[in-house]
Amino acid sequence: MTRRAEAEHIDELGHVNNAVYLIWAQDAGTAHWRAVASEEMQKEMVWVALRHEIDYRDQVVEGETVEIRTWLGRVSGPRFIRHIDIRKPGAKRFSAKVETDWCLIDAKTRKPKRVSQEILDRFGVSTSD
Repeated sequence: MTRRAEAEHIDELGHVNNAVYLIWAQDAGTAHWRAVASEEMQKEMVWVALRHEIDYRDQVVEGETVEIRTWLGRVSGPRFIRHIDIRKPGAKRFSAKVETDWCLIDAKTRKPKRVSQEILDRFGVSTSD
């Protein structure tokens, strides 16, 4: 996925505001889920963020484009770690690196729901706890 830094993303220091990276990270996670989950899964389950950790390394200014890559890390019960790498095309250094602790929620009961092997298979994750 790509995003372009627009005027509304820029803060008083002339670069993309830190909060915008979090929005882009969430967009990437949502797009990943929608790409692999069936419509039924998307209706029955919702992901909520429990924690975000962001490292910033290279500023992005208005008009620049970034590439956003995401993949899953450790899985435990209803939770998994999602990694997001945001960088300018061809850059060796990331602009932002995000690690988010996500929790799967049953849409009806609003209670945590264990990440099933079917979901892991759809994401291409081979192991769980």
